[in-house]
Amino acid sequence: MWLIKDAHVVDPAQEIDRTCDVLFDNTIIAIGTDLSDKDIPDDDSSLSIVNAAGKYLFPGLVDVHTHLREPGREDKEDIASGSRAAVRGGFTTILAMANTQPVIDNRGLVEFVLRQGERAKGARVLPVAAVTMGLQGNELVNMAELHKAGAVAFSDDGRGIQRAQTMLLALQYARLTGCPLISHCENESLAAGGSMRRGPRSARLGLAGIPASAESVMAARDVLLAQECGGKLHLAHLSTAAAVLALRWGKQQGIDVSGEVNPHHLIFCDDDIGLTDTSLKVNPPLPSAADRDVLLDALADGSIDMLATDHAPHAWEEKAQPFAEAPFGINAFETALAAVWTSLVKPGKLSVAQLVRAWSLNPARRFGVTGGSLRVGDPADIVLFDPDHAEVIGEGAWLSKSTNTPYWGQKMQGFPVAAWVGGELRADRSGMRIL
Repeated sequence: MWLIKDAHVVDPAQEIDRTCDVLFDNTIIAIGTDLSDKDIPDDDSSLSIVNAAGKYLFPGLVDVHTHLREPGREDKEDIASGSRAAVRGGFTTILAMANTQPVIDNRGLVEFVLRQGERAKGARVLPVAAVTMGLQGNELVNMAELHKAGAVAFSDDGRGIQRAQTMLLALQYARLTGCPLISHCENESLAAGGSMRRGPRSARLGLAGIPASAESVMAARDVLLAQECGGKLHLAHLSTAAAVLALRWGKQQGIDVSGEVNPHHLIFCDDDIGLTDTSLKVNPPLPSAADRDVLLDALADGSIDMLATDHAPHAWEEKAQPFAEAPFGINAFETALAAVWTSLVKPGKLSVAQLVRAWSLNPARRFGVTGGSLRVGDPADIVLFDPDHAEVIGEGAWLSKSTNTPYWGQKMQGFPVAAWVGGELRADRSGMRIL
């Protein structure tokens, strides 16, 4: 049993944003001031007391968009390394995308992901199943069976569903499960061959560009299809102003649609790209500076519902290729919270409450998964965050198998110093003082 003393607790679900104490074992027992061992319901329980003065405590982060590479590419990442890296970064629940090798399109593989996650003892791992068999965009998977097996959403992320009729049928079928259908908004005929956002910067670098319309036309299409069939739609990794416009319009029309944005699309833009640093090669590509400002405004005002890392680890030799040939993707679990804190929260672009709402409460509610609040009786998924804790990325512990992050070798400040999943301590940095 744990008693966290004098933490700045931020829990938007209960409108808590103040200094107080939190007592918990596997669930939250009490939140208040001047809690002590006298508040323990069972006198025989052991108690660890943590002095958390100067630190924040909030519900564990929920990441609805991650790539763990298992099965098939365990050299890049596996469920054990990924889930442990995630909880070290403050994520207590993560959703694993289906574009593995083989694709998560059958009951056995959904159950495999769940079992591997339970064995890892890191963040809670929940599978996102494919929408179509093999991500080929043709035959729909048996969504009812895969949901029963444990899938919490469906997505052909990495490819996107190109045929509108297939997308419409998928939205209709997903309604029967109550699960969101996650759209990878990319028109392949427009994006083909591109490696960064099309614009003046891509022209100067001599790189083939991906137009913003490759995303926005698909976002608009899918919002309209969700309106037609009443589907539950989630737009992944938004990166364009026009896609945000489609999301806002959909919400105004009462369509059941939500959206996410990745930290790298809020922090970087296409002007930050150079030919020698492929860690910033991501899909969708980094936005223009103007689009980046729209994305941040939309997250701040709630039009974009949540943050998600799109953690996509790659082997170093793959990312060491020329920019045009290197794979898309950024390693994010262990740096994302520190990056958002440094670039967005400290400068006042995003409040702590907005961060917790977007990275804990909203994703937990939208996807119907554990977490998102510190209400008495809720599972004790908790993060203790120290805004003063600093590390040089790569010099200390690094749990992911891959290192394709733009922050490698940089000093960052603001990290989780402890994280509990269901009351079990699964991440602990130096600095947590147990009394």
